[in-house]
Amino acid sequence: MKNELLHELEQRGFINQCSNMDALTDALNNGQITAYLGSDPTADSLHVGHLVPVMMMRWLQKFGHRPLMLVGGATGRIGDPSGRDTGRPMMTEETLAKNVAGLKKSYSKFLRFGDGASDAIIVDNYDWMKNYSHIDFLAQFGTDFTVPRMLSMESVKRRLENGMTFLEFNYMTFQAVDFLTLYKKYNCVLQLCGADQWGNAIMGIELIRKKLGREAFVLSTSLITDAAGNKIGKSAGNAVWVNEDKLSPYDYYQYFRNTPDELVEKFLKIFTEIPLDEIARLSKLQGAELNAAKKILAFAATEIAHGCAAAESAEQTANGLFGGGDMSNMPSVEIQMLDDMSAPEFLVATGLFPSRGEARRMIEQGGIQINGEKITDPRAIIASAPEITVQKGKKTFLKVIVK
Repeated sequence: MKNELLHELEQRGFINQCSNMDALTDALNNGQITAYLGSDPTADSLHVGHLVPVMMMRWLQKFGHRPLMLVGGATGRIGDPSGRDTGRPMMTEETLAKNVAGLKKSYSKFLRFGDGASDAIIVDNYDWMKNYSHIDFLAQFGTDFTVPRMLSMESVKRRLENGMTFLEFNYMTFQAVDFLTLYKKYNCVLQLCGADQWGNAIMGIELIRKKLGREAFVLSTSLITDAAGNKIGKSAGNAVWVNEDKLSPYDYYQYFRNTPDELVEKFLKIFTEIPLDEIARLSKLQGAELNAAKKILAFAATEIAHGCAAAESAEQTANGLFGGGDMSNMPSVEIQMLDDMSAPEFLVATGLFPSRGEARRMIEQGGIQINGEKITDPRAIIASAPEITVQKGKKTFLKVIVK
């Protein structure tokens, strides 16, 4: 790579595909650029699956460029078909507003916002999309998109077999108009995206070329998967949330602390800012020594998302739970418990399980301890007490405070 930023991104494994690497290199070498990254408000927090392009944007800001973060108040009303087999459920205006606020909170954890030349800004595409009537939109952009081109997109092909709606079919046109709008208003020349957004993003640079005769760029990054190879996401049921009101800093820390051995180097490069030579050293550790690298990974990732104090607290809690140290910072939850409860009912009340059936199966498998004692009978009764300690499996601990 002939640009320091692109070299850093490549060495860390961020880059999956670029629309025109040579021209993007020239643009970056010629001075500051503005790049945007969008996310639809389908939840009130980002999750780890979102963070690869967010961390890429963080590096872009560190190298002096300006991040533009878009929340899709308009596109969120449609639903992106990319990487999905079914349509997204429609959301109420109240839910959309709550989710937009949550995304803004998540972004502020990773980027510096303000009025400086390289400070990030947040925009909502509903602010301009709401001004178009259906007729206005078709009149201005209807001839810029051809049906054969739209049908060639992988996100469309995948959904045609199981009933893609006209609503979803319009999604890529909205995203393309977003890029055009940001180009004209902010001179935004680059869109960052996950690999599953490539087709939608390409439509944007094609629209800019048609309307303005200018070139813009798309830089995509690979998707993060869990140990089973599944994409990490809310709809997949395996989301690791960024906002602390949805997942405690301790649980966030533990997610990275439990990284599979084969992913430690990859996660160190993507989710931390540890220098590459140090990552190379840590990645050579084997066996029990690799746990030291996982602890460094967990601390560094948690520090970026939640701050140094939260990372230190999470580390101390983990050391207390697994190393016999201070356990005062154990994750906790408050529940109402007016009388004794059956074990499955109690576990559902704590939020550890979504249903009594799942709680019952874990009990029968010997995966639950209450106040340090294993229970194996689903008919067991949990006596009310001011505080009750629950252990689920080997690594999940919870202090239950009874009101």
